[in-house]
This record gives sequence, C-alpha cells and structure tokens, in this order.
Amino acid sequence: MLRKALLTPRFENFQVVCVRHKQVKLPKVDKKFQAEAESLAARGFLRPNKPWDPPVDINTTILKICSENGLNEQSTFDSLEIKYSVLKACFDQTGHSVPNSLLHTIENVDDLQTFYETPVDTLTPFDSLKKMELPRNLHVQEDYVRFHPDKDTLFNGKTVFPKRSSIVSGLKARKKYEGFTAKRSWP
Repeated sequence: MLRKALLTPRFENFQVVCVRHKQVKLPKVDKKFQAEAESLAARGFLRPNKPWDPPVDINTTILKICSENGLNEQSTFDSLEIKYSVLKACFDQTGHSVPNSLLHTIENVDDLQTFYETPVDTLTPFDSLKKMELPRNLHVQEDYVRFHPDKDTLFNGKTVFPKRSSIVSGLKARKKYEGFTAKRSWP
C-alpha cells in the first residue's frame, strides 16, 4: 500500500515512494500522457472527431508555416498572438484543427509537429473488427435481425420467450430497431 509519496528534486526521472516504511524509486509518469489517457478513459471511443490521415510532407508544411511567422524548429510560442496565427495558418493549409482540449499541450513547434503527425481514427472497435481478417471459425454478424412480433414472417409472430418484452435502451439502437411490450395475462 502506498502510504506517502515524497517527490525529491535530486531524482529528476524518478520519484521516491514510501511503501511499508521502505523507500522505493519508481519512474515518473509523463503528466501530458497521463492526462490524455485519463481523458480518453472518461470519454470513451465515440467522440465527435473528424478522421485525419497526415500527409507525407506534413513536417515540411508545418516548418514552412512556422518560418513564415518567425519561428524555427526549436522555438516556443512566446505569445498567444503568435500561437494563434501559427495554428490558424496550419488549419488553413491542412483543414485539421487543434481541439480546445489539446490547446494547452502545444507549447512549442515540436509539440505542433507531433500533433499533426498523429493520425485520428474514428472507427469504433466493432467497425474495425468488421474490416479485419478473422479466423475461419469466427464470424461477426454486422446487421443482426431483431425479433418483433408484428414484423415476423417466419414464425407468424410467435416468440420463443412469451410474456417477455423486447426493450431497446440505446439511443442509436432506437432509431434502427423497434422494441415491443409483451402482453401479460396477469396484472
């Protein structure tokens, strides 16, 4: 159990943690990476992002935009005006903007290059599973058939589960599938 964490300045890449009255050195976790991981875990994978596949010459494009604004590869954004003009020029050239949640992470030209080199994939895990090469004994049914007694033609509306309703609870599923309430013989 972690009882007390002591951060000492002499260990730059490690943090000293007291575990059961013994001091143990653990590697430090990058705060940017940890914040992004926590944010992703909180949001899930269904985010309203546009897909982005970076072009091959994206680094030269970014360096050209930065040099037009008086910056080089090792420069930091000293003022908000310079940062705004560079980000606006990058958006005008590429059509890919930095979301508000990531604006604070871009502090220099290297961070900007890293952002624009990173592809954005908007596929859900289920959609990516449909496109994968699966083993022969594994099948994914993309558009499954949901039973509804009024629309069933194979068994004339008779269900295997009498007196059980089919409730569609998801907002997206409600648009695609119709639920029904079963008739009860007792109140």
